[in-house]
Amino acid sequence: MPNREQLRGHWNEVKGRLKEHWAQLTEDDLRRAEGSADRLVGVVQQKTGATRSEVERFLDSLFSNGVRDQAAETVQQYSDAAQKMAAEASQFAKEQAQRFAAQSGDYSAKVAERVRTRPGETLAIAFGLGVAAGAFLFFGRKK
Repeated sequence: MPNREQLRGHWNEVKGRLKEHWAQLTEDDLRRAEGSADRLVGVVQQKTGATRSEVERFLDSLFSNGVRDQAAETVQQYSDAAQKMAAEASQFAKEQAQRFAAQSGDYSAKVAERVRTRPGETLAIAFGLGVAAGAFLFFGRKK
């Protein structure tokens, strides 16, 4: 017979199958038994007149066939979706890396051109950045 976690995990499926098998069961009947296999068996017995072993066999058959198969199918669907998303993310990362490489190559060419045409200006900028970085590191260690 299914345990409490199995019932909770597949409650909607179990409810639907029970209502298909025993049409006289109502939503209120099943709500009274939610979460407990023993209460569920009792409610089904009381409402339908079925024997305890008949109800237990039915529940066991649900969990040995249908619900497990559905759970495996759901896991497979999530796995397929995750693989698809990973492939798309990988493709996106490749495209962005190629775009970045192209842009950085363009930027390198611009910097090289600037150094060739204005060496004094670029040297002053590099010196200023070096002094600023050194000051930042020096004063950051004093704390």
